[in-house]
Amino acid sequence: MSDATPGPTAAPDTELRTEGERRTVAALDAAGLAYVRTRHGRVGSLAEAAAARGIDPADLVKTIVVRRGDDDFLLVLLPGDRTISWPRLRALLGVSRLSMPDAVVAQQVTGFERGTITPFGTTRTWPVVVDRRATGRRVSIGGGGHGVGIELATDDLVRALGATVADVSEDG
Repeated sequence: MSDATPGPTAAPDTELRTEGERRTVAALDAAGLAYVRTRHGRVGSLAEAAAARGIDPADLVKTIVVRRGDDDFLLVLLPGDRTISWPRLRALLGVSRLSMPDAVVAQQVTGFERGTITPFGTTRTWPVVVDRRATGRRVSIGGGGHGVGIELATDDLVRALGATVADVSEDG
């Protein structure tokens, strides 16, 4: 599905090269979301990904895997220019301890390599928290493969995933 023009250096792409990309597109389509999928090739940082997509880093929303307990994870979505506020996130979740799993565990619990993680098409369903600063606009999220982006309205993402919106970030 497409309803917007991609950034100047990214191009719309119909080829699904990885299982992660296939799962992501299937989940987006099943949710009935309007989105634009682009491919720009591998990048080495969030700033490079934003530049390749022709957007500001704040408009590239990163998906971070957070461990709440044994076999208990959640996904936190933040604008690219922000970091998790651990005290705010702990207060929201009512826990005293959170951590970030290593890359191997993150892949085991989502089905995506680091740098490709997206809340759509995970191999297990986890709760999603979206930082309030990402709402009310179109953003780009990971597309399930290296150098693949999904542009969509954050409010549509929140509705489709039943995500919690909260103030869980601080300046990066």
